[in-house]
Parts: sequence; structure tokens; C-alpha cells
Amino acid sequence: MAWEAVIGLECHIQLRTRTKMFCECEVVFGDEANSHVCPTCLGLPGALPRLNAGAIRMALRLGLALGCDIRHESQFARKNYFYPDMPKNYQITQYDRPLFEHGTLPVVVEGEAREFALTRIHCEEDAGKSFHPERTGDRSRSRVEFNRAGTPLLELVTEPVLRSPADCAAFLVTLRRLVRALGISDADMEKGQLRCDANVSLRPEGASLLGVKTELKNLNSIKGVERGVAAEIERQRRALDSGERIVQATLLYDADHDKLAIMRTKEQAHDYRYFPDPDLPLLVVSEAELEQARASLPELPWRRVQRFVAQYGLPPYDAAVLGDSRELADYYEECAAGLDPKFVANWLMTEALRAVNERAWDVARWTAQVPAARMADFLGRVARKELPGPLAKQFIGWLADEAGGVDELLARHGVSVKGTAEDLRPIVKAVLDENPGPVAQYLAGKTVTMGFLVGQVMKKSGGQAVPTLAQQLLIEEMAARS
Repeated sequence: MAWEAVIGLECHIQLRTRTKMFCECEVVFGDEANSHVCPTCLGLPGALPRLNAGAIRMALRLGLALGCDIRHESQFARKNYFYPDMPKNYQITQYDRPLFEHGTLPVVVEGEAREFALTRIHCEEDAGKSFHPERTGDRSRSRVEFNRAGTPLLELVTEPVLRSPADCAAFLVTLRRLVRALGISDADMEKGQLRCDANVSLRPEGASLLGVKTELKNLNSIKGVERGVAAEIERQRRALDSGERIVQATLLYDADHDKLAIMRTKEQAHDYRYFPDPDLPLLVVSEAELEQARASLPELPWRRVQRFVAQYGLPPYDAAVLGDSRELADYYEECAAGLDPKFVANWLMTEALRAVNERAWDVARWTAQVPAARMADFLGRVARKELPGPLAKQFIGWLADEAGGVDELLARHGVSVKGTAEDLRPIVKAVLDENPGPVAQYLAGKTVTMGFLVGQVMKKSGGQAVPTLAQQLLIEEMAARS
């Protein structure tokens, strides 16, 4: 039998606030364990939560960007369950009255523009983190770290409208791009700032009823989500083809070994015994707050990508790469002013991003080290053939690692670009004198030898000749000699 996959995602977005959701503890990654905790986020008796207004302002930006229905009076609830990294034995979240419902995320999947419907987005706090001995291997007991407990989260839940692992990957790439553009999250999956659970079920192709779903928990990379969903689809397909019954359960995916393991049978909503949190009042959002949030929205990433295609004539792929982050898109537009947009795109996507990756930098560090004006000056000279290609590629590293303008860097490295006819003509004559055979072949009509002759000029000039000028002078000199 042919089966169709039905997938829904639950995405947890850590907000880029200074403090936690219900207390004044700082949100910091990588500090000493349990150094950012207080009676409130540790759930000590008598401690009372106080809502972080900045987190709500960030949430409003996401809800508006996705066209969600916004509830003017939403409610926090207690989700009750025991787990060592949940200090209070309940999580403050939203249940039947979430802040946002519905909305869509526009996504391009394998070149096709689609829109994935959302169920809801609600506000909640994060749990802490457990370190188990089988993972860390340095002691016989598990450890619990509460610095993350109470961190502001948005949980975004899709409708079951995704159909493939590729859908899931494209959705997460687009969501990550959006929250970064909105400035509400760094969405670094390695740091747990964007996490994803996937609900997967199979049904016969053409059927309308949903099959029994399983949930893959805490997938921590986009590639891991893609591979984990693919593995679960295949597991369910094999089970159904052999006549087995799918049991609703929660699974863990081991990306290192590409293996699935059932963690527990899946809880239902009533297992959590939700009830309104008595310590928190209704969350009321006014029209003035909505207007303020609406006015703060930047150009949305998918609209910027569309504009890059229309305004600059970039291929969709180039536009998507340059629009991947707000910082890179801004940087591109500053660099491209007055230059060929495609030429600038090529250099940023290849050489600049290569230098960023080699240094394990982010785009923000690159733009701080190589401001757009400095990069544009360099690219302008490359475009005008004042810097030959091999030297220009080497120059990217100098820009990244050293201070100074183009002329200062050339002088510091002892480079004198042979960019004029007067500089190159003696070298061209020497190459023609030393290579009579290729010269004769060229004059006899074998034009491919021109590449060899240009290469000899580049070699003799130490890579400092401009290839187009070298070719022009070679043609002139050979014509004069013939």
C-alpha cells in the first residue's frame, strides 16, 4: 500500500531578552552552572512570578509578522508534571487561551512557494537542563543545571500540513530567518535557542483521516530534524506494511547513529492537569501596544528576497542566501550601491562568507571588521580591473585580519599592482620572446594558446597583472610583430 506522511512541528523559540520570563535573573549561555538563579526560577515557596513585558513585545512582533489572530486577553496556565529539571514540578505556559492563533509562514520548498498554516503561538518558560552520565561520562550521577530554567520561550505549533522531511527543513530555515530578522531570537540550535519536536503519522494515500502519531522530541539541528523525520516515516511504513499497529509514543532520535528509541507512551492533555495560574493575572494587549509592535516590524525576509530578485535582478538562490540574515542583507545593499549587484553578490556569497566560515565568525563580526564602505572600495577596484583576481582573493583575508584601506594594505604587503600598460608592456614582450612556439600557434589561428600566454604574464608579474589588460597587450604586440 502507498502511504502519505502527515507532519506537524512544535518549535520552541528562545527570546533574546536580558532577563527571564518571570524573574530578574539574566539569560546567559555558557556561564557557570546554577549561577543565574533565584527563588522564583527555582520554584521556592512564597516566590511570586512577574511577567517580562519585553518578552511580550517580542512575541507581538512574531504574531503580527505571521498574520496571526491576536487574543487581547490571554491567560497563563500551569502544566503539571514531574521531571528533575522542572523546579516547580509545573511549567508556566498557555493552554486554552493562547496569545496567538492561526496565521501562516510562507516557505519556498525546492523552488516552489507554499504557505504552511499555524495552529497557535503561545508564551511559556523553559525548563532547566539535565546532564546524564551516559552523555558526559565524567561521573556516575546525573546533574541538573537551572540557568536555563525560566528563560522566555514562544512555542509555535503548525497544523499537520507538512508532508516530507524537506518541508520540515525548509520551514525551519524560514522560521529561523524570520526571528533573526525581527531581532527577537538568535535561533542558534546548537545553543538550544531554537528546538523542534515533530509529530509524524502515516495514512493511506488519498485518505482524509489522520493516522496514529508519534512525537520526536528535542531535535537540535535542521539536518537532525530532516533525518529524524525520515527515519520515523520509514519505521512506521515498515510497521504498517507488516500489519503492526502504531502506538502513540514519544521517541528520541540519535543523530550520531541514525537510530530511534521510544522514550515513553505519549501523554494526553488531561495528564498535565492544566489550570489557570493563580499568581498571574490575564495578559491584556491594548491596541496601542499592537500599533507600536506593528510600527517596529522590519521588511519581512520573504518580501526582501522578492525585492532582491525584482530590484537587483538576482537569481532566487542568491537572493535567499543574502536574505538569510538581516545583517547580511543590509550589508549587501550598502556594498552594492553604485556597483553591479550580481558582481557584489558573487563576491559576498563566495569569498566573504568563506572567510567568515574559516574564522568561525558570524556576519556581525565580519561587518564590524570590514565595514560596507571598506568592502565597497575593494570591490570597486576589483570591478575596474585594478586588482587581479588571484590577488583580490588573497586580499579578502587581509581585509578580515588587518586594519587599513586598500592602498595601505597593498603597501604593507609590498604589492605594487601592475595595472597600467606601461607596467605590463615589458613583461608582455618578454613572454612573447620566451615563447615563440605558442605565439606562432596563436598567429596560425590556434586561439586557445592565448590562455597559456596570459598565464605566463601572470606568473612573471607575480600574480599582480590584470588579466584583461595582459590579453589586450599580448594581442597588440603580436599584431605589431606579424
